[in-house]
Amino acid sequence: MLRAPILYLSRRRGLQRFVGRQRLTAAVAYRFVAGDTLDDAVRAVAAINSRGATASLDHLGENVAEEPAARAAAQDYLKAFERIAAEGLKANVSVKLTQLGLDISEDLCRGLLRGVLERAQQLDNFVRVDMEGSVYTQRTLDMVFAMHKQFPNCGVVLQSYLYRTEADVARANAAGVRVRLVKGAYDEPADLAYPKKSDVDASFERAMRTLLDQGTDPAIATHDERLIEATKTYARERAIGPDRFEFQLLYGIRRDLQERLLREGYRVRVYVPYGTEWYPYLMRRLAERPANLWFFVGNLLRERRS
Repeated sequence: MLRAPILYLSRRRGLQRFVGRQRLTAAVAYRFVAGDTLDDAVRAVAAINSRGATASLDHLGENVAEEPAARAAAQDYLKAFERIAAEGLKANVSVKLTQLGLDISEDLCRGLLRGVLERAQQLDNFVRVDMEGSVYTQRTLDMVFAMHKQFPNCGVVLQSYLYRTEADVARANAAGVRVRLVKGAYDEPADLAYPKKSDVDASFERAMRTLLDQGTDPAIATHDERLIEATKTYARERAIGPDRFEFQLLYGIRRDLQERLLREGYRVRVYVPYGTEWYPYLMRRLAERPANLWFFVGNLLRERRS
């Protein structure tokens, strides 16, 4: 019931500016965000690696409207790859195409993505292209599939709440494109996405099975323990070893679950966002899980009373 209004608020720039000025609100946000800078993110990744997990770095930002900002974002990702290599971190990078200028020009975005992929390839690393709202789905897939022909170190994210996802999973598997499977965190119309959670979950499970059977190093990204158990059960039944896939979880959420999966011998990658543009990301996390919202509100109320 709260999901739609929270996602609506995530797009209000005026509210973003107001919230960003509230020191206590920002402090709570950093449960989910590693910090403002690449240095903060590197420290977080080093700690994650020390526990036996890998990481995926995401420099927060999206829907860039000016070319200099898109070029600056690409440089930020190049710096991230240099730090990963220099410090021997077990991490890759996730990028959003709207942060690389997709709203400005597809040619601009394609050129910047190519530069990031080239450097990642030189450093024997990997780039995951995040999926955004449904208005970007086809353009994102078209760009990833085209780039993958030259840069096989390029993967994509697919969202189980979209009706089209089963067909997209089949296409990715056929092309050997690595997929991170998520439920989806944007507000989508009922003619494009399943409105009921049970249907989203069922779609996720069908896609997970196809990815385990036919995919290339798939990533199953969820905190839903029922779906995690379904993944483990299906893998055992099909004799699919834990080296054939990985679980991905979010920074700051369910560290106990991360550690349990590691103890059980599964590969775990933690998605580590960083940067000052944390507001839209935070709001989507609140919309996904009521527990996150109650944690956030509870901290604000405690701070008001103190």
